[in-house]
Formats: sequence, structure tokens, C-alpha cells
Amino acid sequence: MEYKRGRYSWILRPLLIIFDLLIINIFAYNLLHFNNQNLYFFSIDFLNNKNLLYLIYSIVVWLLSTYFINFYKVYRYTSLLNIFSLIIKQFFVYGVLTYAFEGVFRSINVEAKETFRYLIYCFLAIGFIKLLSYYILKSIRVYLKGNLRNIIVIGSGESANELKKIFRKRKELGYNIKAIFSNSEDKNSSGSIEDSFAYLERNDDNVDEIYCSIQDLSEKEINQYVRYANLNHCNIKFIPNTNKLLTKRFKTDYYNYIPVLSIQEVALNNEINKVFKRGFDIVFSLLIMVFVLSWLSIILFILIKLESKGPLYYKHKRTGINYKEFYCYKYRSLNITKESKGTYVKQNDKRLTRIGKFIRRKSIDELPQFINVLKGDMSVVGPRPHMLSYTEDYSKKINKYNFIFRHNVKPGITGLAQIKGYRGEIKRDKDIINRVKYDIFYIENWSLLLDIKIIFQTFINAVKGDDKAY
Repeated sequence: MEYKRGRYSWILRPLLIIFDLLIINIFAYNLLHFNNQNLYFFSIDFLNNKNLLYLIYSIVVWLLSTYFINFYKVYRYTSLLNIFSLIIKQFFVYGVLTYAFEGVFRSINVEAKETFRYLIYCFLAIGFIKLLSYYILKSIRVYLKGNLRNIIVIGSGESANELKKIFRKRKELGYNIKAIFSNSEDKNSSGSIEDSFAYLERNDDNVDEIYCSIQDLSEKEINQYVRYANLNHCNIKFIPNTNKLLTKRFKTDYYNYIPVLSIQEVALNNEINKVFKRGFDIVFSLLIMVFVLSWLSIILFILIKLESKGPLYYKHKRTGINYKEFYCYKYRSLNITKESKGTYVKQNDKRLTRIGKFIRRKSIDELPQFINVLKGDMSVVGPRPHMLSYTEDYSKKINKYNFIFRHNVKPGITGLAQIKGYRGEIKRDKDIINRVKYDIFYIENWSLLLDIKIIFQTFINAVKGDDKAY
């Protein structure tokens, strides 16, 4: 997800949208007015008022079409060729939709060539202002030293060094290198990779983007940068060592010819989808807590207390979205209350109580995690969260990019990997590899219907009992 900190260029996008909508409608009004004097803008009969109808139609189709082709997503590193490509694509799409409107309302007496002239005028004006704003921002960065983005670069790989040269040479991009950290000997280096974390703590309000050469970093260091970027709302970018590392799970931007990866905004993190999923999580969790946990907790409190001393709930630290740590709640099923680092419960584990064996077999022990859902740490459906020690261990066995991508969404009480049989104790490397494989599939193909299907299958598995639930 892209963060924008301390910059005013973000105002430009809504201003451009308003300008473009004014242009297409002012020109359209003139076109319709001069070709048919019987059409009036403020007619009482809405359906017969083609000007007013086209006003609504043009706003809707313009906003939708520009959204789907990313017409307004022009960044400081976007090339001039890409901008021309966007203008041409939008011209074609909006032109087709304009002719479609005239085809439906045949009473509009406008010749095809007049419509084409209208489109040409519109896009000349729109394209001119789009290019003008593009070059104005470049000039501000070069001559006024404004609209700059403060960055630090981590590592000294070949691609990282090339990227530094681009940033220094192309001042119009507006990247201000505040510091470079590398474990190799570099006269421009501000210190080692370890020193970068102290630097970030001292300058947390003065760093907009972190560029990491991924070949120079360990999984633990990557996790630290991702966590810092999330907490401080700065962008993190990954510099691959070869083009072979490019993947659809990461957004790839090109700074000249250098590929730079950033964590892709998946469907689950789209603002609209987040509202739907969060709403579903809250409603579903409240129903479970009111109609199930309200009476089940009382019964289990008595049964658990009769068998062993200790609290009803057991909490332990897990890794959540963007590697954020949180306490995950369960009904206590063991005769101990202290978490044992890096130890999954095994089959016939001596720590299990009798009631504990039953609630784990039926996955009842997981139900208090609906509290985590209401708190916002978890979702009803998503990748299962791991113990902190396992997060580091598993990362060494999984493709580094896949593992980072898995932690870009909220963890879930249940998930696709769980209903496919990959849950609980990890006995072989194959178990965690397949678990992550199903997690990635879920993230890339999420829908509310898929969530409902997973919840339903989880309920069926709980009733039947899962062989791996011990």
C-alpha cells in the first residue's frame, strides 16, 4: 500500500479530475446546444433532457473508465511514453462510450464527425493540462527543491547501485537520498545495515521511502523494515537482483530500466473490500459471541477449573498483518499457562487435559479468537498466524517473496489451508510449503463467497473432527 507523507502533489489528482469533467461536459453542452436548439439544459422532463442525462452519464463513465485504466495514476517515475499511452487508451474507451450514448438516444441530431471533433478538442485540452502539470512538478523538484521524497537505500547490490545513480542523475524525479546503509565497503555509506535501524528511530518523521536490496538482507531484517514501514506509514520498496524474481504478487515499477518491487495492494486490502470484509467480520463475530460464547464460556470455565488450575483463556503472541505482533486468545487446553517457545502441541501430548483434548479435536479452543476479530487483530478467514519463533523458522524454507506477501493481510481464525488439511503440527517441510501455497491462493482469489464456503467447510470439519486437530 502506498503512503503519501508531507507532500502536496496529492491535491493535483482531484483538481485534474474536476478539470477533466468540466471540459467534457462544457464541450458536450456546446455540441448539443448548437446542433439542436430544442434541447435545454434545465428541462422539467428529465428523460427528454439529453444535456442533463449526458452530464450524469459522462461523469459516471469517465470516473469508471479512468479508474480501470489507472488514468490518474501518474507517478514521479512514470515515463512520458506511458502518459501518452494512458491518454490514447482513455480517448479510445471514452470515445466508444460517447458514440454508444448517441446510438441509444437516436433523437440527438449530431453528426459522427462532430462527435469526433468534440472528442479531439476534449483530449487536446485534457492532455495539455496533464502534461503541463507533469512538467511543472518536475521543474519544482529541479529548480525550487520542492515536492521531494526523502529516501534511504539499504544494500549494495548491482541493481541498488544503479538505482542510486539514477536518483542522483535525474533530479527531476525528486528523490533525495538521506542515507545509504551497507555491510560492504562503500565510501558513500552512512553505516552498516544494523546502523540503519537506529537511524530510522531517530528520523522516523523524515523518511518517506525505504529501498531494500533484497539479496543483502536476511528474513529477520526484511521483517523489521516491513514492520517499521507499517508503523510509521512510509513506503518500502524491494530491489531484486535479477529480472527472474519478478512476480505478480508484487507490484513492479521501472525506474528507467531498474525493476523495483513493492508489496501489491491485494483485493483484501482494497478500501471498498476492506469495508465489506470488516463488516462481515464484526457481524459474524458478534453473532458467535452472543449466541455461542455467552453460554459455552460458562460451561467450559467449570469443566476446565475442575480438571486443572489456571485461567479459562490462554493467550500467546502471534505474528499478524505486516509482521505486527499481537496476543491471540484460546480456551486453555493444557495444564500449563506459560507459552513454550517453538513447540506445537503434538499427538498424545502429556500437557493436554481431558477436556482440552476434546475442545481441540472439535476446534472449540479457537472460538475466543472472535475477540481478536472484534479488536481488529484478526479476520474470521485468512492465513493462520504463527508463533513468533516459527515465523522466522518457516521463512527460511519458503520463497522469500511469498512469505512477505502472506503477511500483507490479516490472519484468520480459519483459512483455506486449514480446510485442505494443512493445519496444526508441522512435521515436514512439505506441510508449511503447502500451507503457504493455499494461503497465497486465498489472498489472490478472495471473495466473500469464498469466505462463506471456508466457514461452512470449517464447521463441517469441526463436527466430524479433524485428524490433525490435537
